[in-house]
Amino acid sequence: MSIDGLPDESGFPAADRQRWLGLVEKTLGGVPFEAAMVGRTDDGLPVDPLAERRRDAVPLGRGNPSKPWTIVQRCDDTDPDRANRQAHDDIANGATGLALVFEGAPNAFGYGLPDEPDTLERVLAGVALDRIHLRVDAHPSSRAMADRLVEFLTARRVDPSRLSISFGIDSAANFAGTGRLRMSIEALQASMPQSLAHFFAMGVPGILLEADGRVYHNAGASEAQELGAMLAGAVAHLRLFAEARQALVYAAPHIGFAISVDQDQFLSIAKLRALRLLWQRAQELASIKPTRATIHAETSYRMQTAADPETNILRSTLAAFAAGVGGADTIAVLPHTIAHGLPAPFARRVARNTQLVLASESHAGFVADPASGAGSVEALTDALCGKAWDEFQRIEREGGILRALADGCIQDRIAEAREARLATYRDGGRSIVGTTVFRPARDLPVETLASPKRAPPTDGTVFCRRLDTARLDTLIGASA
Repeated sequence: MSIDGLPDESGFPAADRQRWLGLVEKTLGGVPFEAAMVGRTDDGLPVDPLAERRRDAVPLGRGNPSKPWTIVQRCDDTDPDRANRQAHDDIANGATGLALVFEGAPNAFGYGLPDEPDTLERVLAGVALDRIHLRVDAHPSSRAMADRLVEFLTARRVDPSRLSISFGIDSAANFAGTGRLRMSIEALQASMPQSLAHFFAMGVPGILLEADGRVYHNAGASEAQELGAMLAGAVAHLRLFAEARQALVYAAPHIGFAISVDQDQFLSIAKLRALRLLWQRAQELASIKPTRATIHAETSYRMQTAADPETNILRSTLAAFAAGVGGADTIAVLPHTIAHGLPAPFARRVARNTQLVLASESHAGFVADPASGAGSVEALTDALCGKAWDEFQRIEREGGILRALADGCIQDRIAEAREARLATYRDGGRSIVGTTVFRPARDLPVETLASPKRAPPTDGTVFCRRLDTARLDTLIGASA
């Protein structure tokens, strides 16, 4: 007898859901179970805590379930030499990856490494590149920086086969986050295939192109909107590989994803799982043998608060846990003081140690996709897939991700979702600990590094309405 047969052999009478619901509603004073216990996401999807278990579920863990996720620390200091000292400290104390966040990147939040020819040499001086994962976060000069990184690696005489790299090039994320492109959409689409062929010829390993959903999330997108935009970006990348005459079956593994995770752990877990299913389906429809999505998860910026910033540690811990359990390949935790400025060493240490405790002490990544088969998470995963696919198809009908951004279609939908979410905070339907409830009587001093904020770039050929990164606490305002 299998373990699934134990309930039938227990001697207990079969459970009757309707009878049980009757007892629950009696306890709730006549309030229907669904009204009292079933929540709703921003997309209107039900979160049923007692959805039926899925016995045919297939695990959707990270690409290599036998390996722990990579603990990534952001290198976003405006001073490259100070960033180098931070990098050495992070690696010496447990970090297994670095994210080079340059000025102008949508997720630089006003700071970032200077976009200068010698920045890579200064930041990575003395760093053993064959022992860590290295990613370059999307920014306006991503393609030029990729060339610089290749030159830097060549000068170092590093064996490419021993490296783990993500270039993070995403023109759509740059367009959405900065509101501009340095060339026309047509020129960009015409030039990218040549660049991709160049990289393939050099045998550069790892992720070349990335579909980055963080810019949409931090601007207020719902989960389905973020996933739909990411899938549209990834499909646009597939088209570029096809135009570069690269076999899609070999090109698809060079496309990665960057996603935001927040304090809603079950919804974040389902979002990561849904992304894997969506990418699998997109590859099947492109007649490609599906490969697992390579996912970088970063804790949400929009959930960070300036008031009582220590509460951000709790939110980030929940988000990082969700990313690990949901199967992210690499994870970055934003320091809890980031709403106040460039984080100081203590905040960076807390961010790093949050992951170390989850990975090395709690072993949150030990089981591959522990949510597999859980009725509530499986139902939410499926619902997210359906809603995100609808958003993806809508973007495709609008001409693809770049054209939909240029016309403002995506921005309009995200603005609508953001306003609907804000209304729930303003009317008390939702709360933020330390901001809308239990706000401290006085603000304590917060340590940050002295660094001026960088103004966003303004030059470009094609412009669109920029998606503004904004924290919920600043948008709620005094009405909270």
